[in-house]
Amino acid sequence: MSFLLSNPKDWHMSASPRKMRLTEAHIALLPVKIDDPGPTPQQGPPPPDAYYTSTASAVITAVPPGEDLWLFAYGSLICNKRFPFVEERSGTIRGWHRDFCLGPDLRCRGNPKAPGYMLSLDRGGACRGMVYRLPKDELLAGVEQVLRGEPPLPVIWATATTTLGPVRAFAFGRPSGRKIPRLSDDTLADALTIAVGKAGNMPTYVFNTARHLEALGLCDDRLWRMQEMIAERIERRFPDRLPG
Repeated sequence: MSFLLSNPKDWHMSASPRKMRLTEAHIALLPVKIDDPGPTPQQGPPPPDAYYTSTASAVITAVPPGEDLWLFAYGSLICNKRFPFVEERSGTIRGWHRDFCLGPDLRCRGNPKAPGYMLSLDRGGACRGMVYRLPKDELLAGVEQVLRGEPPLPVIWATATTTLGPVRAFAFGRPSGRKIPRLSDDTLADALTIAVGKAGNMPTYVFNTARHLEALGLCDDRLWRMQEMIAERIERRFPDRLPG
């Protein structure tokens, strides 16, 4: 399936993306993943198939007749597009910001002894990301595909400002019952550096997300600080194992 990039100027790509301190050489020093520690109260078994079908139907029903369905992505969905789309634009939503506010992750990219904290949308501020227009001819299957690739998070709706005009898009926010206090940069970086679960480790997640967002000119200050601070901690831990 082909797709349309609405306007090259809409990417807001940096003319010269910043050089990341966190590199693949840092990542190579860490365990890739660990054995599945098993379900936890926070992360039990996946939802039944009926959840995906009913949630996808509710998302589609919320779109006024004749209008397109857009998805707003702010993290891993930009790095790994696991869904069909026919158009993409950069966009900004207000009233939400990207932060490491989803957790503690005790299974996927963390474990009970070293929990991870994933990116999600939290109230307040603004967030720059990408919006994707989903194909009308396979809408139900497309939305289900998006849902199956993500944790069962609440669907939120927001207006994304783009250079071609505003679009109303759905996105994923953190569950209200899993609000965590905002961690200091040092505390968060300490946790992310050592967190690893059955799906991988947190430094890889931060590396991939920061790299992709920086290439698009979308990386926010806290995410950029995290990759620098994680790299610094790995360098302290392995002082003789990194080139240069």
